[in-house]
Amino acid sequence: MGLNEEPRTVRVDIGELALTGFGAGIDPDQVGVAFQTELTRLVRERGVPLAATGADRALDVLSDLPPLPATTSPARLGEALARAVHAGLSGRGREGT
Repeated sequence: MGLNEEPRTVRVDIGELALTGFGAGIDPDQVGVAFQTELTRLVRERGVPLAATGADRALDVLSDLPPLPATTSPARLGEALARAVHAGLSGRGREGT
């Protein structure tokens, strides 16, 4: 792989997505679908900078992720969660820290 080439395959395996502190109105299945759709889009469009080295890398824990918005919309929550995870996979974590 050349220096300017992105890896062609990125695999993100999330064993469990645990949501705590949200009301009963949040449908976890809808959150999951929105999360997967948005994370797939972000990885496809922006890549994963931490994977650009070409080395096989596993990240067990992402820390300092940006805070999630207070929302009752499963779609918005799933999208925001995907953006936070992508930020962590991009090495950005919580902006400004």
